[in-house]
Amino acid sequence: MREDGIDGIPRRAVVVGAGVVGLSTAWFLQEHGIEVTVLDQRDVAAGASWGNAGYLSPAFSIPLPEPGVLRYGLRSLFAPDAPLHVPASADPALWWFLLRFARRCTARAWQRSMRAFVPMNAECLDAFDALAANGVRAATHPASVTAAFDKPEQLAELRREFEQMRDCGQDVEIREVAASEAGVPQLSSRIAAVLRIEGQRYVDPGEFTTRLAEAVVARGGGLRTGFRVRDVVRGSGQVIVRSDRDERVSAEVVVLATGAWLSRLAKPLGVRTPVRAGRGYSFTVPTDQPVQGPIYLPTVRVACTPYRGGLRVAGTMEFRSVDDPLDRGRIAAIVRSARPLLRGVAWDDRRDEWVGGRPVTPDGLPLIGPTRMPGAYVAGGHGMWGLTLGPLTGRLLAEQITTGKRPVLLRPFDPLR
Repeated sequence: MREDGIDGIPRRAVVVGAGVVGLSTAWFLQEHGIEVTVLDQRDVAAGASWGNAGYLSPAFSIPLPEPGVLRYGLRSLFAPDAPLHVPASADPALWWFLLRFARRCTARAWQRSMRAFVPMNAECLDAFDALAANGVRAATHPASVTAAFDKPEQLAELRREFEQMRDCGQDVEIREVAASEAGVPQLSSRIAAVLRIEGQRYVDPGEFTTRLAEAVVARGGGLRTGFRVRDVVRGSGQVIVRSDRDERVSAEVVVLATGAWLSRLAKPLGVRTPVRAGRGYSFTVPTDQPVQGPIYLPTVRVACTPYRGGLRVAGTMEFRSVDDPLDRGRIAAIVRSARPLLRGVAWDDRRDEWVGGRPVTPDGLPLIGPTRMPGAYVAGGHGMWGLTLGPLTGRLLAEQITTGKRPVLLRPFDPLR
C-alpha cells in the first residue's frame, strides 16, 4: 500500500538504519523527489556494512541454506574452529531458527531460492554505477576473485557449485589457472589449484557507506545518529517512529532497514519470518607485497580483500546474539585456518578487529516490501549479500513505494510470506 502526498507520491519518508541497504533506499527515494530522514541507533555503517570483506560479487550471491552448509553446521557442534559456528549455549529460539534453516538445506529448496537471486544478481552492479554517476564518490574496483585450494579435488567441488548456479540461470565466468601462474604473491606453496572468477568487483565498504551517507545529506536529507527506535505506530494518517526517549519522527512512509536487529521492530508489523545474526569477523594485516585483488579460500571460508595498503581478512558465520562482544577465539580460528595458505602476511600485526551481525533469514531470502501497517516497509535479511544487493534493493523498493506496484524482481522477497 502506498501513502500519497498531494501529487500521488509520498512527500516525506523516514529510513531506520544507516547501513548500505537503508542509505541506498534513502538515496533512491530522493531520486523520486521525496524528503528523507535517516535514523540509526549508533552511527553510519555501525552494523555489518563496515567490516565485511567488501566483495561486490554476484557470482557468490546465493541462498545460504544449502546441503553443504548443513554438513558444516553439524560438524560445528563439535568443532569450535569450524567456519560455521553454533555455540553449545545457544538459546531455544536460535535452535528453532536453525531447525527451520536446516529444513531449507535441500537441493530443491536451494534451486528455487537461487532462481529468485538470479535476476537480482544480473542487475546489482548497475545500481552501483547509477550511484557513482550521480555523485556518490566511492570507487568500486573491477577485479577477478582468485579462489585458491591446497588440494586439486577441492577446486572441482567449487566448479560443481558454479555449474549448479548456471543450471538456475546464473551467468558465471570461471577460468582455471595454474597456481604458479596465478600472479598472486600471497598464495603459499601449499596452494595446488586456482580458479579465477571473472567479472566481479570490490569496494572499501566503510568508505562506500560513508560517502553514500554524505550524498544523502548533500541532497537535503536528514541524518540522526544515536536514535534508538522503540517502536513504529500509526497516527493521524502518518507512520510515527518513537525512540526509547519518547522522541517522535513521522512521515507518510517508514522503511525499516536495521539489519540483524530487524525482527524487533518488524515482528509487531506482521513480519513473521525471523531475522537472526550470522556474525562475521574481520581484521586487517600488513603484507610484504601489494595485494592485487580479492582472494577466496573456500575450504576454510575465508575471504580476503585489498584494504588500505594491507589485506582485510574476513570469515566465520557465528550464530549468537548480535550484541554479544567480539570473541577473540573466532579471530584466532581464522588466523589458524588461513595462515598455512597465505604467505607474506604479518598475522600477528592485526588491526581493526571487528565483529558484525549479518541479517540471516531461515529460508535465505531477503525481506523487501510492505508490512501489514500501511506506509511501513522493511528491507533486510540479505545474509552475506547486503553490500552486493543493497543499492539494487534500495532502487527497487523506492520504485515500489512511489508507484504502488511491486517490481517483478521483488516478488520472491515478500516480507509477509
